[in-house]
Amino acid sequence: MSYTINEIKQGIKLHCIDTNKFKTNLLAVFITLPLNREKITFDTVIPAVLKRGTANTNTQEEISKKLENMYGASFDCGIEKIGDNHVIKFYLEALNDNFIPENSKINILKDSIDLLLDIILNPLTENNKFKDEYVEAEKNNIKRLIESKIDNKDQYALNRCIEEMYKDEPYGLYKYGYVEDLDKINSENLYKYYTELMDTSKIDIFVSGEINTKDIAYIIKNNENISKLKERQPKYIVNNEQTENKKEVKEKEIEDKMDVAQGKLVIGLDVEINDYNSKFPVSIYNVILGESATSKLFQNVREKASLAYTARSNYVRQKNNIYIRCGIEIENYEKALEIIKEQLQEMKDGNFTEEDLINSKKYMISGIQSAQDEQDSEITYYIGQELSGMFTTFEEYMKKINEIKLQDVKNVASKIKINTIYFLRD
Repeated sequence: MSYTINEIKQGIKLHCIDTNKFKTNLLAVFITLPLNREKITFDTVIPAVLKRGTANTNTQEEISKKLENMYGASFDCGIEKIGDNHVIKFYLEALNDNFIPENSKINILKDSIDLLLDIILNPLTENNKFKDEYVEAEKNNIKRLIESKIDNKDQYALNRCIEEMYKDEPYGLYKYGYVEDLDKINSENLYKYYTELMDTSKIDIFVSGEINTKDIAYIIKNNENISKLKERQPKYIVNNEQTENKKEVKEKEIEDKMDVAQGKLVIGLDVEINDYNSKFPVSIYNVILGESATSKLFQNVREKASLAYTARSNYVRQKNNIYIRCGIEIENYEKALEIIKEQLQEMKDGNFTEEDLINSKKYMISGIQSAQDEQDSEITYYIGQELSGMFTTFEEYMKKINEIKLQDVKNVASKIKINTIYFLRD
């Protein structure tokens, strides 16, 4: 496997992952811009409208037909929040040309690149605006999507905890935007915003598969839609463990009431270290605390005390946070919180073993290796590295994890504090 980066134009990068692990090629395009309350809903509507049709392929049905003719290729798009950035993402997966009949007259890789870039960069317009019908239909779809956020109570509780921790800050925004902003969007101002976006945003193009990187670079550079793009100095936020300076905050408790059968407890922790190497012992800390089935949270809150249906934690390195998440009976809130705090104190006191360290390393290494076995996970890792501004290869990451000592984890444990306790109950 080889990974290469080539700047096509200023602010536009081509990332090639040449690997023979897969029978498919996966193409991905990420358009990155800072999270902004006024524009976040616009960002969400754009990919939904773009997938409806291009200047060359006017409808979704025509796009689907093209994909079918490319031996059943698939397309998807959406939106993601990575640190303080909003990322509009597009994917197209197609069979590698090595696995199609020799007498086939199509070049699937080139056709895939051309179609994906056509969808993103050559939209269907009417009188210098998007098609009214498409914009209104997608606004309604986005409205339903935003309103449905309460359906997944687990994710809703996490979002609310983040919102409370990052009040009036970009990271506290809901990634799909806000229903009240949809009325401000029309086909004309959305198209105007789209053209500004394509002129100014950071663009990263990924191609993964058994490929010739020189051929890919030639195809991309000579693509008519790419040739229209301007050089740019993209404004985006570099987020990594060194950019996040945590202020001393008073621990706060937030409670929401809703018609729920099960309480959702989320505890947001601040990692008060801003050092490049901190992410490695913090990752191990998180696994010992709550990410694996052998973790303290799983064993003590769920298994021994039987207080939680689920008990886990995850580490968000872009923002230097760990989130503990538990699904509990509502009457067990105080007891569950008490035991969770005991586990945090256990970590601070260094009450974990060499065996815990070894098991956590195995868990981390297995996860890193698994990410390389899935094309989308591998690309997700690399775009995260790109936006962090601090590149670590998979091999370097595993080496750093293997070098962690018990004392390294004990050192970071004292720098991790509760910011917000959020509870969703009836």
